[in-house]
Amino acid sequence: MRFGSLHLFDLLVVLAYLLAVIWIGRRASAGTNSEEGFFLAGRKLGKLYQFFLNFGNATEPQGAVSTASFVYQQGAPGSWLSFQTVFMNPYFWFMNVWYRRVRLTTLSDLFEDRYASRGLSLFYAIFQILVACVFIGFGNVTAYKIASSLVVKQQVEWTVEDRVSVEGYNQLKQLERTAAQTELTTAQQVELANLRDRNARGELHSYITVLNDVLFYTVFSIVVGTYIVLGGMAAAAVNEGLQSVLIIVFSLLLIPTGLYAIGGWSQLHLKVPPHMFDLFGSGAAEQFSVLSLIGILLVSIVQNSGLSHNMGICGSAKNEFAARSGVSGTYLKRLMIIMWSFAGLIAVAMFGVGGLSDPDATWGAMSNRLLGPGLIGLMLAGVLAGTMSTLAAKALAISSLFVRNVYRQIWPGISQKQGVFYARCTIVAVLALGAISAWLMGDFLSIVNLVLTVNLPFGAAVLLTYFWRRTSVQAVWACVVLSTLTILVIPWTASHLPGVGDNQNLTQMSAAPNGRPAPVYFGRVVRAEADNPASPLIASGGLNRFNLECWILGKAGLDVVHMSPTQRLTAQFFFDALFPFAVLILVSLVTPRTDPQRVAFFYGKMKTPVGDTPELEVATMEETRRNPSRFDHTKLFPRSNWEFTKWDKVDTVGFLICCVISFAIVGLFIGLLRWAASG
Repeated sequence: MRFGSLHLFDLLVVLAYLLAVIWIGRRASAGTNSEEGFFLAGRKLGKLYQFFLNFGNATEPQGAVSTASFVYQQGAPGSWLSFQTVFMNPYFWFMNVWYRRVRLTTLSDLFEDRYASRGLSLFYAIFQILVACVFIGFGNVTAYKIASSLVVKQQVEWTVEDRVSVEGYNQLKQLERTAAQTELTTAQQVELANLRDRNARGELHSYITVLNDVLFYTVFSIVVGTYIVLGGMAAAAVNEGLQSVLIIVFSLLLIPTGLYAIGGWSQLHLKVPPHMFDLFGSGAAEQFSVLSLIGILLVSIVQNSGLSHNMGICGSAKNEFAARSGVSGTYLKRLMIIMWSFAGLIAVAMFGVGGLSDPDATWGAMSNRLLGPGLIGLMLAGVLAGTMSTLAAKALAISSLFVRNVYRQIWPGISQKQGVFYARCTIVAVLALGAISAWLMGDFLSIVNLVLTVNLPFGAAVLLTYFWRRTSVQAVWACVVLSTLTILVIPWTASHLPGVGDNQNLTQMSAAPNGRPAPVYFGRVVRAEADNPASPLIASGGLNRFNLECWILGKAGLDVVHMSPTQRLTAQFFFDALFPFAVLILVSLVTPRTDPQRVAFFYGKMKTPVGDTPELEVATMEETRRNPSRFDHTKLFPRSNWEFTKWDKVDTVGFLICCVISFAIVGLFIGLLRWAASG
């Protein structure tokens, strides 16, 4: 019995996993009668649960798929898009403490607590609820794309349309490989242009799946919603344990089976080109330069600070050290990246350089080639587990934002029990909206760009709120409004505006280093008339980002037209990361300060260590309330508005250990690559 390429055993494995997470949610439901119990598990989660929460939240299946794909195309340097996050871990050693010491339930509470601005708090809550639909939709799309590559139609089941679509895709890739080696004939150039236009319109596919996207999104959302509605953060934390094990299994499966298929570890250096083992080589130059990776790292750090689920994950820790222990979970994610990279190298040995017409299908192609009945089901369960863990944290964060920062502002008298009920209703609604947004999404790369930048306005505001006493509420408003317009609203709507999407100056193409024409300002452009090669270029519909940043930089004198796609991407990321801070600082300097007493208590609280017991916590906070400046002697710049503090022994030792581990992981990766290269 089969469902596409899935055996009955595979279906049973997936079903067993889905039933297990629902059962865990039911078991955890006893402690969810209060809002703190539902949203933060009573602030009682220790080091082990923090490890699982951070690992599960940091590790997503698309990381495995994209890393294996980039490494298959570019060798080990292709892993840097994901692996650059290894240098974020020392930062997390401090960041996790900030969200615990602020002693709030939601990140929206921060703006009311620091600025006494209910309007800003409400705006953040509404903004994040809308953003959640994008994140959850992205998670759904990711899970579907990976699952659909594992559950494919057999060729004998293809329709005529299916065969035309796949053969067109394969012909496109063949012509692009030929064009990279020799000059095409006139007829081949015309055919290549036609195929590229069809591919931009979404008419070509590398495989045909039997999974129905609407049914998949519905079932997936129901399962996530069920265990979170039942058990809240406690269920999410326990499920992270199961899901983390499945993620590790999912990451490991292709390594031994792939090595066995190619004849063992010693065969890697014989079947993979030597330059692909050089982690610092030039293999990633076509898409990711060192500067572009620094830009991505900078964007990641800033936007990470504005993520709504940070407060739920770090705030649920029973003490500061438990919150900091979550860093270990993100380190395990870095080891997963090494395994995903070797899966990409094994794919090179199996299929040859350029042997796969669609490199993005590397993970699915290996799974279908290597795994037998039951193991593909285990792989699929791992994919679902990785995505569910992220969606669960996001859904919980959004439900707490809605209840505490939207609903209670309108009806402040609701009870704790009513608050939990409305939170559960919110989870259902948000997951449903996420499924709808997933159905509307199409361009995977555009979605990745959106996810990377969508929280930058508030991420910058949160960071400066924590560390600069001079930050004003007017500056935060200016930052989030101007940055949202510049980074999000205009870029994502411009293609639908008359005079923009069909403006020939904006839809122009430039030559990429690999010879493929690339749009200068838009993500995708197509012919206005599909069958007319002479028709003008226009921005294609759907999610199609306009690079407003490069357009602005071009007006300032930068020659963006003759830059490579990598350089334009780099310029965009640096602009997006720095623009919100420029607005915050400039506007803060010309606007009134926030109430000095409120500000003094806020920064006094941020310097006050969390008590190890509830009694100690109450006592230490009461002392800070009486004397907010009692820790000002720890300030790094005593007579300034900057609130950076001197490191204590725990800060210093922990940071150094994190740095050592980060560089040790890089060293481990280099050592394994050299071992593989030497045979």
